[in-house]
Amino acid sequence: MDAVLASLGCGNPTALAELHAGETVLDLGSGGGIDVLLSARRVGPTGRAIGLDMTDEMLALARKNQAAAGASNVEFVKGTIESMPIPDASVDVIISNCVINLSADKRLVMQEAFRVLKPGGRFAVSDIVHRGEMPATARANADLWCGCVSGALSDAEYKLLLEDAGFTEIDIEPTREYGEAEIRALADGAGAPESTEVATLAGSLMSAFIRAKKPNAN
Repeated sequence: MDAVLASLGCGNPTALAELHAGETVLDLGSGGGIDVLLSARRVGPTGRAIGLDMTDEMLALARKNQAAAGASNVEFVKGTIESMPIPDASVDVIISNCVINLSADKRLVMQEAFRVLKPGGRFAVSDIVHRGEMPATARANADLWCGCVSGALSDAEYKLLLEDAGFTEIDIEPTREYGEAEIRALADGAGAPESTEVATLAGSLMSAFIRAKKPNAN
């Protein structure tokens, strides 16, 4: 399926998010739509799956894949994750697969996620996370940023941004630790040239599943 080929993620948020029939799911940076289509199956005909992406090419591919899958409870919307064209308190679950680390304003992303979630709604994303402090030279490397490396938040930064946005019950669960060869492969996949910073990141960069909850209204 084209959707699978266009999925460049770092985990499987649809399997970990514990989706339920009838829920509305929003995928941030939905790409070719694989996680949206998988979510649509899980929430069933009474539920809804929305994909948000900023590129016309990916939206066109996602809609082609939607048509091929015959999914009627799916919608793909153009927009950015820092300013989501989604109504307040309209989503039960937010998922994302290795996209938030690419944002230049992650604080806005967390605030927007909190805004669009219903009270009691769940934030359940897979992302790249850095353990401890990232070397300044790596953080400033634009090529490594494109490779989902230098834009990664530390686990402590991720938790703090979620707390500041209003989220509770925050949990960051490492799912895979990256060695030097794997980090270099991430950079190479984004077309990044050979980088001396890669070796300094080995063992401290990881995929993680990040869970949080928007508190219920009082």
